[in-house]
Amino acid sequence: MKKIILIAMLCVCAIGVSQEKMVSKSAKVTFEASVPSFEEVKAVNRNVTFVLNPATGEIASLALMKGFQFKVALMEEHFNENYIESDQYPKAVFKGKIEGFDLQSLSADAKDFIIKGKLELHGKSRDINTAAKISRSPSGVSISCNFSINASDFNIEIPNLVKSKLSNKINIQVVAVLGTKRQ
Repeated sequence: MKKIILIAMLCVCAIGVSQEKMVSKSAKVTFEASVPSFEEVKAVNRNVTFVLNPATGEIASLALMKGFQFKVALMEEHFNENYIESDQYPKAVFKGKIEGFDLQSLSADAKDFIIKGKLELHGKSRDINTAAKISRSPSGVSISCNFSINASDFNIEIPNLVKSKLSNKINIQVVAVLGTKRQ
């Protein structure tokens, strides 16, 4: 009888552990499309949702376009109305997987991993492959990565009037600190 109870308890614990996800609702995404000698074109969104399934290494992230803040209010207005068209395309979504991810192998020292997935932005979807630094943090797991996309790949048009002041190549930085959440 004791063995049956012990086995049942282990099964319940295993099911509970397998349903844990690591989540952040305050991940930070920064993008920059600046051109030398002109005003900085840079924005930050500090309210990005980021989810990691530590058992599989699958990740997903959602950023609302109107959450990006610029130093210059007029840039923010142009970004939302003319370039990213936030009313029509309100969010960016990334879904992918961290290759070779093993939660148990992480320590406070960051390890290099490769993230592969799809970025959906402005009604288009593109494959993204990027290196990431991942480490254990006091609250869970820290992930940071940098990658570049081309605005033209997502049908984001840059008017001729400002083409010399705004780069087609957009550098993106993602930083997330994830804690455990039961699903």
